Amino acid sequence: MNTKVTPDAIMQIGMGFWSAKTLLVAVELGLFTLLSSSPLDGEALAGGLGIHSRSARDFFDALVALGLLERHNEQYSNTQETERFLVRGKLEYIGGFLEMANTRLYPFWGSLTQGLQTGQSQNEAKNGENFFTALYADAERLKAFLKSMTGLSIGAAKAITAKFPWSEYKTFIDIGTAQGGLPVQVALAHPHLSGGGFDLAVVRPAFEEYISSNGLSQRLQFFAGDFFCDPLPVADVLVMGHILHDWNLEEKLMLLSKAYEALPSGGALIVYDTIIDDNRCENTFGLLMSLNMLIETPGGFDYTGADCIKWMGSVGFQKLKQEHLIGPESMIFGIK
Repeated sequence: MNTKVTPDAIMQIGMGFWSAKTLLVAVELGLFTLLSSSPLDGEALAGGLGIHSRSARDFFDALVALGLLERHNEQYSNTQETERFLVRGKLEYIGGFLEMANTRLYPFWGSLTQGLQTGQSQNEAKNGENFFTALYADAERLKAFLKSMTGLSIGAAKAITAKFPWSEYKTFIDIGTAQGGLPVQVALAHPHLSGGGFDLAVVRPAFEEYISSNGLSQRLQFFAGDFFCDPLPVADVLVMGHILHDWNLEEKLMLLSKAYEALPSGGALIVYDTIIDDNRCENTFGLLMSLNMLIETPGGFDYTGADCIKWMGSVGFQKLKQEHLIGPESMIFGIK
């Protein structure tokens, strides 16, 4: 009864864009990469980043207060998390995705009100442009984007290697594989498996370069195709990661049906995404990701585990099971 009610939590959420933009700009400037070599004082750090002295100290200390930097004896250094996930060139670097969030998603989310009122996407499509058409036409930009997808998915991929019963199968293919982050993790952890990844033909060079760099060219190959136009390749296990949420319900069911058709009897489909909890009140990231699908796609949306189990069951999958992976990510798998 004597608990003091304050607006602190409301203000933290309402002004959350301050914190977000501070982090996104630090990633854009390469701050965490610069500090990976050694700690720096404020003057040296500002000089290395090319920023003005006026607010440099506030910028760095705000990152300290946010838990993104450490400061000892006026020397700034990365935290364990930022050293691992925000240093360019590292396997688990997620900064590529954050850079895209900074340049694209941040301004588009300013039109969330319009998106909610109209039900229409709020990205380049409003001006008759297509982000992915431009992206796939630029080889270097595409390579950087695919690499960022690897960093974003690597934690979930490692969890899948440990939590799915791979010993019961011999072959697998990752649908919408991008650079091939998941196939590499699965193949490294399970030497008896072979397979590869399925994606648009333009992705092949980036995939094959990444597979080769991990010494897996003899076991993993690229399958070119469009999962809307072409049949899916055949394997004991198919994986769809961060795929279903891009599409409307009819398209989701079509993709699940195509996976069912491609699998042999006893084969398995793994679906993983930022799957929303069934009560729709705990997985904040999953719910916000679904709003991001409103911003980015004509009909995409994220979904609960119960939703996915229902859909997979409706196309024929049995023995359906949900497993938490890491953070907001979960997987659901079923057997044909």
